[in-house]
Amino acid sequence: MVVDTSRPVATVAREQGVNEQSLRNWVNEYRAAHAEGEPPLTVSERARLRELEKENRKLFFAALKNEHVHRTVYPTCQHA
Repeated sequence: MVVDTSRPVATVAREQGVNEQSLRNWVNEYRAAHAEGEPPLTVSERARLRELEKENRKLFFAALKNEHVHRTVYPTCQHA
């Protein structure tokens, strides 16, 4: 369902009554095992992938910085 229809893992997991992370792991394993059937990325898809990876790094480091600031300002706060 996730692979064939590109539906979100969370939606399919909820509908099927399985753990979301387990389904995500199974989908990733399936995709890795069947990667040769995937067509190569186009130039525009590769460019978009690079943009998204750059944005992801930016957001990741911003979140780390925010977490550090939060722990510095509120050292006794036990939020996740």
